[in-house]
Amino acid sequence: MNRTTAAGTHPLDHLVLPTQNLDVARARLTALGFVVAPTGIHPFGTENCCVFLADGTYLEPLAVGDERAATAAIAEGNVFVARDRIYRNSHGDEGFSAVVLGTSNADADQARYVEAGISAGDMLSFSRAFTDTAGKSDIASFKLAFASSSKATDAFLFACERVNAPKVDRTALQAHANGARGIVEIVAVSDRPAAQRRLISLAVDDPAASGQGGAFHLPNVTLSVLAPTSFTARFGLPADAPTDLRFAAVVFSVRSAYIASRLLAGNSVKHDIAGNDIVVQPASGQGAAFIFREIP
Repeated sequence: MNRTTAAGTHPLDHLVLPTQNLDVARARLTALGFVVAPTGIHPFGTENCCVFLADGTYLEPLAVGDERAATAAIAEGNVFVARDRIYRNSHGDEGFSAVVLGTSNADADQARYVEAGISAGDMLSFSRAFTDTAGKSDIASFKLAFASSSKATDAFLFACERVNAPKVDRTALQAHANGARGIVEIVAVSDRPAAQRRLISLAVDDPAASGQGGAFHLPNVTLSVLAPTSFTARFGLPADAPTDLRFAAVVFSVRSAYIASRLLAGNSVKHDIAGNDIVVQPASGQGAAFIFREIP
């Protein structure tokens, strides 16, 4: 996946989905038809069990594995862990807290964020072990720059530079029984959608982006910001009380809606049909609404 386009607009890299327990998240995601990667341990108290997609994006269910280490990291200025705790304190341990953008130069993103007044704090560089389904391991290294604003207190975006990509085979991790191939849309809810345009356009490095009709077109996905009533009308899902900005749903492309719906039914996963979409409401271990859409 290209990290940026020629114009500089950043693509989606991954999504952060806080969860209380990785075992619960793993069971839920498996029931939804996803292959879930082995547990990854961060050096600052959090841990994940990712779902990798063939388009190069992924989901990061995130839990706190070591409360003492996480507290120490926050005291040392770790923005990633601090924002995770803020989210959990406000919304509980299940949710959808961050959209992560791919970049080839996180230092430049940090400079832009600081200049624009949307930096959420210091950059973060770290490494962790990555293991594939065959047990082969390598080291993954990242550099992160964080963006947020006083008008987006429930969610934030950050740029992720993959300093070292693990040399492991992810093919088996991307062969999902539900037929999911990638993410085509991220849906956020805001009672003031227009107020989020500046934050999002600056975060994705496209100052000209207007969010016309509430849609920001990244190189590989659409990021839609809807009013609560529009969100409910489109997906048939309840929207929370008025919020500045809350990430609420993920739309996946699947090979066959029939296969996806049969799998969900076979695994006793409640789902609804909204137009051409299969809609699965959030549940423990699945902090966002998941929408499966057949795309040839």
